[in-house]
Amino acid sequence: MNSKTKSILFVTLAISAGMVGAGIVNHFDDHSRNGHSGFNKTNNGFHQVNYSGLSAAPIDFILPAEASVPTVVHVTTTYPSQSMGNHMVDPFSFFWGNPNPREMPPQQSTGSGVIISEDGYIVTNNHVVENGDEVNVTLDNKESYKAKVIGLDPSTDLALLKVEANNLPFAAWGNSDQVKVGEWVLAVGNPFNLTSTVTAGIISAKARNIHILPNQKFPIESFIQTDAAVNPGNSGGALVNTRGELIGINAAIASNTGSYSGYSFAIPVNIVKKVVNDLMEYGTVQRGFIGVSIRDLDSEFAKEKEIKSLQGVYVNGITEDGAAESAGIKEGDVITSINGSLIKSSPELQEQVGRYRPGDTIDVTVMRSGNEKVYAVTLRNKDGNTKVVKNESISMLGATLVSLSDSELDKLNISKGIKVKDLSTGKLKSAGIKEGFIIVSIDNKPVGSVEELTNYLNNKKGGVLIEGVYPNGMRAYYGFGM
Repeated sequence: MNSKTKSILFVTLAISAGMVGAGIVNHFDDHSRNGHSGFNKTNNGFHQVNYSGLSAAPIDFILPAEASVPTVVHVTTTYPSQSMGNHMVDPFSFFWGNPNPREMPPQQSTGSGVIISEDGYIVTNNHVVENGDEVNVTLDNKESYKAKVIGLDPSTDLALLKVEANNLPFAAWGNSDQVKVGEWVLAVGNPFNLTSTVTAGIISAKARNIHILPNQKFPIESFIQTDAAVNPGNSGGALVNTRGELIGINAAIASNTGSYSGYSFAIPVNIVKKVVNDLMEYGTVQRGFIGVSIRDLDSEFAKEKEIKSLQGVYVNGITEDGAAESAGIKEGDVITSINGSLIKSSPELQEQVGRYRPGDTIDVTVMRSGNEKVYAVTLRNKDGNTKVVKNESISMLGATLVSLSDSELDKLNISKGIKVKDLSTGKLKSAGIKEGFIIVSIDNKPVGSVEELTNYLNNKKGGVLIEGVYPNGMRAYYGFGM
């Protein structure tokens, strides 16, 4: 991702874009389309493959490519200037005066995005736009727009943008639950700034946890793995099926070099839809919790616990007075399905539960002592109740926060910031902050909207360093704990 390419344990966050808006003719015959062509069921329940019964018609990628490319945007994120040399901020430097250190010019990174509505909503990756000073998008027809960041969700690496435009081509939602291993897919995006690039591959695996979000409190990693070529610049782009439906947002590659090595990962579209709807409605993601700690089953552990089947995930612990305990689930149960969807691994459980909000009730099937039981579990938020959370971290701060006008920004010679108003009891007042203070950055990360501040604090543990300026031009630094 140009100068801002990020990599974690050989997993390089990539960048891509794409979408789908129209359907495509299925070139398989009726039997292959319903999943039964070429398979003969034997008496013992196994299936034998009859290759002579499979359709030999070639797969045509032209229609899904034509439908997807116009819905893909090129995302350019501009980052604020940084002082050359040591990037650490000295909280006490303002006592001695600022020697006007030399600054590096603003830096940029590029990625992709997918238009999801005709009035200009665009989904991309959080890592494509986080901490950016300005975000611009360029459509396939070369029209450019300045984009507003509506909301961020670092726990899923998703972000929602909005441009002021109408009658835009937009993607057709698919269903990631129906995606099958071996199915053909297209990746559409802007690798290495090569706009409107389409690559093809197959679904290699589902529900992959590749541990690229280790700093999040409640990460959800249940990626679709493909071998469609994805490179830096593809992040935030579309993974599309042969019917031209959006089934995932490309997010990462596994590579020792930072370039494509055969393994690409996309966020399932069913998670994307839930996150996008939450950001539109509440400005932050509503996370429902089932109230259990879990672990995957293997043969050795199953033997130790006298569990006959390896299907499902083991309930290793129960949150006291949590949703699962209140419903009747116990430690030692094996969860085998959520609302009828089979659960074979921890990522699959996280993916299924992650689609629901606090207050939603889900059917959880468990095996206990060889017997199957179904419990209706009403999910709760992280505080243990069913209330919908709206900008939860802001209430802890004890202040009304408002964005600055362009004239205020110009007067203070800053590019972005948030003004503290109506200060009351809370973390800001306890830290010594006064009304009128303008928050410029948190932990050296620039913030220019309440959404950016909320999403950062929602996933923050420990100490927080706030840098800002008062209307008289005096800079100040404050610290408090989360």
